[in-house]
Amino acid sequence: MPLQGNLRDFSTTQLLNLINLSGRTGTLKIFEGIATGEKDAMNNEKLAPGKERARVAFRAGKLVFASLAGQATDLVSVLNKTGKLSDSQAQLLRDRAKNTTDKALAVRLISANYVNKNDIVASIQQAILDIVYNIMAWNNDPFRFDDNEQPTDDVILVPIDLENVIIEGARRMKELDEITKHIENLDMCLKFPENPKEKFEGIHLSVEEWRVVSFVNPKNTIRMIAKANNMTDMEIRRVVYGLEQAGLVEIVRPQGDPKAARPGAANASRRAAKSKPQPQVQKAVVNRLIDKLKSI
Repeated sequence: MPLQGNLRDFSTTQLLNLINLSGRTGTLKIFEGIATGEKDAMNNEKLAPGKERARVAFRAGKLVFASLAGQATDLVSVLNKTGKLSDSQAQLLRDRAKNTTDKALAVRLISANYVNKNDIVASIQQAILDIVYNIMAWNNDPFRFDDNEQPTDDVILVPIDLENVIIEGARRMKELDEITKHIENLDMCLKFPENPKEKFEGIHLSVEEWRVVSFVNPKNTIRMIAKANNMTDMEIRRVVYGLEQAGLVEIVRPQGDPKAARPGAANASRRAAKSKPQPQVQKAVVNRLIDKLKSI
């Protein structure tokens, strides 16, 4: 009999602890909650499981796979998101390897020197963790854990110890509370501040930050930018928060909205952007990008 309930009563963190300590193998599925009109023993609204929102697979107590509804998790998308494949390379591979499994494609990519094995493992691991950290913020969704259910054989599984995931997830949840209060509405937009060229001088951006910057335009909502970059709500909030605190972008209402820009957004406290071991964005490229976007 599967373990099932609601994350309101049994959190994702508790589920991960249970799976870790018991060394279980199986798949956790989280669903959209559909109101039934009934109340439970705690007088909370009973929710029936609707569409699947996410699934996370485990093997012998280790995290091995995760997927999110509406987010691509195929190998090409994962490698593209982490910067191991360029947009043009990713599109070329999608066109030429439509019916190729991830495992078969991985072998071809390594043989062709597109990437190496470590690139693939690290990228898949990061994609899994991003999804799980995002799920750990959910707190009112029906779930079901099916013992011994595993992904199909063509999926690349990367085992990850759950102890560190639980610890890091708890730290991120605390940090996310502050970020969510600051960026509650994902239907706001982004724009460059005054004198953007000066602010970008000497700044190092991660791959994800670079991708977000390339979509900065008062016509694009934060939600639209997240979808275009295959990012979760948690990921886009963290990136936008960092860019705003560094003074590189401002959060504004959508173009054409008669209301004024969000109070205090332009005067938010600034802090130096943290350097990361990622490629530095060339100043000339940023200048051309900014000039082009501001002219739209």
